[in-house]
Amino acid sequence: MTKWSPKSWRNMPIQQVPAFPDQSALFETEARLASFPPLVFAGEARKLKKQLAQVAAGEAFLLQGGDCAESFAEHGADNIRDFFRVFLQMSVVLTYAGAQPVVKVGRIAGQFAKPRSADTETRDGVTLPSYRGDIINGIDFDEKSRLPDPARQEMAYRQSAATLNLLRAFAQGGYASLENVHRWMLGFVSDSPQGERYEALANQITETMNFMRAVGITSENNFALRETDFYTSHEALLLGYEEALTRVDSTSGDWYATSGHMIWIGDRTRQPDHAHIEYCRGIKNPLGLKCGPSLTPDGLLQLIDLLNPENEPGRLTLIARFGADKVGEHLPRLVRAVKQEGRNVVWSCDPMHGNTITAAGYKTRPFDRILREVQAFFDVHAAEGTHAGGIHVEMTGKNVTECTGGARAIRDEELQDRYHTHCDPRLNADQAIELAFLVSELLKKGVNRNDKQAVSA
Repeated sequence: MTKWSPKSWRNMPIQQVPAFPDQSALFETEARLASFPPLVFAGEARKLKKQLAQVAAGEAFLLQGGDCAESFAEHGADNIRDFFRVFLQMSVVLTYAGAQPVVKVGRIAGQFAKPRSADTETRDGVTLPSYRGDIINGIDFDEKSRLPDPARQEMAYRQSAATLNLLRAFAQGGYASLENVHRWMLGFVSDSPQGERYEALANQITETMNFMRAVGITSENNFALRETDFYTSHEALLLGYEEALTRVDSTSGDWYATSGHMIWIGDRTRQPDHAHIEYCRGIKNPLGLKCGPSLTPDGLLQLIDLLNPENEPGRLTLIARFGADKVGEHLPRLVRAVKQEGRNVVWSCDPMHGNTITAAGYKTRPFDRILREVQAFFDVHAAEGTHAGGIHVEMTGKNVTECTGGARAIRDEELQDRYHTHCDPRLNADQAIELAFLVSELLKKGVNRNDKQAVSA
């Protein structure tokens, strides 16, 4: 194996690369980015890795979610706040049910690049480059917008920095306090079945907080009640941008990607002898690896060897994305192989990407398929004696109509009402909380099953 450096990926074959017309402008942009401050710090990434090690050991649960692809047009404080509110609601539902910590990782402050199935798109006889995310080109179907532009990378960096600044304020400044558990509710969710379920749970938490306050445990003297750890993640697709933000940690001497706390490798770019695996194997951040139907047990073990050769707990999260109809066929043999070889990994379920269909002219994801994949994921892990460690979802705090179904039963013909995504369909806040309640029931079953096994032992 060749010696790793932040730029050794440049000597490898690569997939999903945009064709920048002006290479000198691209190199100048990357050089400027390399002089910019880091977006996140090595110590934060190490802290996340420790928390993910708890998940790998079956002692915590991973909640990872956010936008399919962030956009420059929708960057606003209200959107970030509403996403964070829903994320906190989902987290508290899962924590209460599973009686375990929930590790919170957003698809935010860096999720700007998207892989595409084709390099070009044709409409009415006009062929233009595919939209690859705002960090690369624009979504409008015209030649100027679709031309890959390196300057967008600096725009993405600055938006990520601003987003991170607000998220840190929310997470550490008191907004995440459990005393605010009722205030996280969004208006359009409050009158839904999920709103009623959440309100009942919030009342229970408030009663518990009142008791704790009576015995002297308050948010003023216990920071865990008023603050939370929140981390960022994105797919490491645009490797020139990632390389520019790769820095040596002064305390350990190790290389870290400072574009986000956790980065993942997509199902289209996980070739073991290609550039994306080469880049990711050398950084010390926690990594994610998307696992789709084409991945074999031997292929997965080879990738684990490359990405986590020291078998370090918390280093690698395997994100299963098969589709509701395929998870039962493909997931068990992967779980079995990883368990048999004694590999320390986090298993997480992405129930979104394998369940995309077209309805009424829109890409959508039926909510019942999403629920079925999550249910099957938990069933497989229960059967194999392994830990169903997390979920990975595309979601928003906005009242969109992009995924059909759910308690409010969004129909195909309603997709056009509020279809706002720049790429793939997302769960709205109501559907996201409904999913959290489903997962909470599955976590309760796991807790009860473990309690019974402990008693019988």
